[in-house]
Amino acid sequence: MARGEFSARKLSKSRQRFRWKDVHYMRRKLQMKKREPLGVAPQGKGIVIAKRTVEQKQPSSGLIKAVRVQLIKNNIQVTAFVPGNHAIDHINEHDEVLLEGIGGSQGGPVGSQWGLKYKVVAVNGISLSEILKGKKQKPMR
Repeated sequence: MARGEFSARKLSKSRQRFRWKDVHYMRRKLQMKKREPLGVAPQGKGIVIAKRTVEQKQPSSGLIKAVRVQLIKNNIQVTAFVPGNHAIDHINEHDEVLLEGIGGSQGGPVGSQWGLKYKVVAVNGISLSEILKGKKQKPMR
């Protein structure tokens, strides 16, 4: 690579080209975060469309309880994990749920949960953990 007295233009051009190999630079410049379902927000509200189960990745076996949710802000449909024993029984279709990221590396899924990037935090404005403990009752919509 040129290192001479008049090589500044070539050096800066090649530096710009090589920066695109950096994943963080590329995601920032292409504004990839804005294209995700929740956008740049940490949480998002949505309406439950359907309840379903998702199979785990190998070598684990079992069914993960999940709900299909349509986000209010942009009408994108995502599948969200419902944490807790028998928590899926407290969620019905057309309930309003609050979603947040599940906390995997680079915004991805955790462990054997295949394709589940979001989890349910609240149902109809009441925290899911309080509903499961029996402290509060879920209001009807």
